[in-house]
Amino acid sequence: MAPARFPLSLFLTLIFFVALPQAIANTDPSDVQALEVMYNALNSPTQLTGWRIGGGDPCRESWKGVTCEGSAVVSIDLSGLGLDGTLGYLLSDLMSLRNLDLSDNKIHDTIPYQLPPNLTSLNLARNNLSGNLPYSISAMVSLNYLNLSNNVLSMTVGDVFAGLSDLATLDLSFNNLSGDLPPSFGSLSNLSSLFLQTNQLTGSLSVLVGLPLDTLNVANNNFSGWIPHELSSIHNFVYDGNSFENTPARHPPAFISPSPSGSHNSHHHSGSGSHNKTQAFDNENSDGHKGLTAGAVVGIVLGSVLVAAILLLALVYCIRKQKGKEKGARNFSGSLPRGVINVTPQMQEQRVKSSAVVTDLKPRPAENVTVERVPVKSGSVKQMKSPITSTSYTVASLQSATNSFSQDFIIGEGSLGRVYKADFPNGKLMAVKKIDNSALSLQEEDNFLEAVSNMSRLRHPNIVTLAGYCAEHGQRLLVYEYIANGNLHDVLHFAEDSSKALSWNARVRIALGTARALEYLHEVCLPSVVHRNFKSANILLDEELNPHLSDCGLAALTPNTERQVSTQMVGSFGYSAPEFALSGVYTVKSDVYSFGVVMLELLTGRKPLDSSRVRSEQSLVRWATPQLHDIDALARMVDPTLNGMYPAKSLSRFADIIALCVQPEPEFRPPMSEVVQALVRLVQRASVVKRRPSDESGFGHKTPDHEAIDTSF
Repeated sequence: MAPARFPLSLFLTLIFFVALPQAIANTDPSDVQALEVMYNALNSPTQLTGWRIGGGDPCRESWKGVTCEGSAVVSIDLSGLGLDGTLGYLLSDLMSLRNLDLSDNKIHDTIPYQLPPNLTSLNLARNNLSGNLPYSISAMVSLNYLNLSNNVLSMTVGDVFAGLSDLATLDLSFNNLSGDLPPSFGSLSNLSSLFLQTNQLTGSLSVLVGLPLDTLNVANNNFSGWIPHELSSIHNFVYDGNSFENTPARHPPAFISPSPSGSHNSHHHSGSGSHNKTQAFDNENSDGHKGLTAGAVVGIVLGSVLVAAILLLALVYCIRKQKGKEKGARNFSGSLPRGVINVTPQMQEQRVKSSAVVTDLKPRPAENVTVERVPVKSGSVKQMKSPITSTSYTVASLQSATNSFSQDFIIGEGSLGRVYKADFPNGKLMAVKKIDNSALSLQEEDNFLEAVSNMSRLRHPNIVTLAGYCAEHGQRLLVYEYIANGNLHDVLHFAEDSSKALSWNARVRIALGTARALEYLHEVCLPSVVHRNFKSANILLDEELNPHLSDCGLAALTPNTERQVSTQMVGSFGYSAPEFALSGVYTVKSDVYSFGVVMLELLTGRKPLDSSRVRSEQSLVRWATPQLHDIDALARMVDPTLNGMYPAKSLSRFADIIALCVQPEPEFRPPMSEVVQALVRLVQRASVVKRRPSDESGFGHKTPDHEAIDTSF
């Protein structure tokens, strides 16, 4: 029997050793799926040899540019291949990925909000990426190299760098970034190279003081003020093309030899705007014999001490004399504007807290940035904590533009007051919200300008821009950009012309645009902005049916008591989440629920609450939710004005997203970033709209009527 057993055991051993390498080489399924989604989003390019969708094994089959360790993908290098498309929505599933290089391609759309969390190197330079920096960068604590240069990134640089202590190289050059440098730059304790040239950045460089920089390029921006002398030690420093008041000085002015030209304006930058530390030291050594004698130095020191003593005595005399005067007779002639009260330590602490929490809402360069003196009912004066970046209007100018707030100019009415169409002499059309003073308590009235300051910093293509405000003569008014095509609620429920019914394409695009707006408020803004009044009536549509979310930030003007809010901002029955009705708690997940209700409106064409229907169908959520996963019932639920013109699978996936958003338990609802990804995936699969590289959101144009809808999905 023994001889018979030997061949069998040998055979089994051979099978084991043949199968073992294949088992080891099998790529992690989540990595495979993420690469397949990226491949599809890049339009399945022929340059990516070995890549395929379905049944592939990147590690065993050696997909182009993919490096593995065991079964995990650890590096993707696809630079310079001429790839055209987007990055997909599953990059965050590449948990073991350390290096991602997609530079020198033609990739467009925004950078995905969710990136591989354990990257040490990310290079997306020289593409056509738009939008701003995703907040997920803040969680990439192992990141050592980040290059996003030569794209079309815009808005402010997000304050996402606080935890990136390992970052050594940061390149954001040749974009269209604006605003001040974020405070978290000061946390980059290992940063040696920083490239910010050719943007629209403003403010000062003071946040960079103390960083171990060896290379710094800030050329061709809008920086101003004085260059901190601490930056003079940077080996390679390029700073031309700004409005600095000085160059990086290495010595006190008394020890600087006059230039050959004898110019008295040498403190203004007019040269090449760069310097090299080694060259500077060589110049110092070559000019060393021109220094002052010991006697001259002693004379200068003694004279300086005498002058300082005289100034000190004079200062003491002035202070004592000033204290003898009454407070009412004080006259500030320095930098404080007349009428501004003295800054107490408590107010200073408030300012520090304000600047710390409003991190990603940096203001763009403002036409009217002032520190205002705000009279309140108690007769005291309230100091603004942060500047306002929108224009200040007078009551007279707004009265003139609205024909004295005529009834004929009313275009809407909300919980805080009426909205008027304003026609200015220059032909500009705006929307003016006149806030009813009875809707604001004393405290909220005092906080009006602080709320305006925060609202004016919200910048997103799917959010209605606050263009100005008015706070005089007891009036409180907000001036917004005018969106001409009405709101989603009226288009869905009161459109008399059936030819104006929204197509399926338009409905998906509206859902995606408003989801992006909420994602910006919840996950990009710091701290998060809760809308509290999300409903179809607050989604305005422009001429191309792009959505613009209104009333963002207005929750700051409502009472702090949650129960009171129910009669004001959260007074739209049918949209409120269950937890608000039960406990008065309202969070970002409550906004997600309201978004799901609006998606139900888009799907069914029904109102959230409709008393004209039979009792079982009056509440849209209660009626629709049990049927969302029933294909036959779903087909009967669809808005009849669509006339069956929709892709069946696209409809089913749309319903799946709704079901997630309107779950009763807030903890089970997805964050808006996941909702956005799901809608993007729906669009990519169903080809609902065609993308344009110039469109930040990817879906910002109306689909022509003759454009066929792909129903094969």
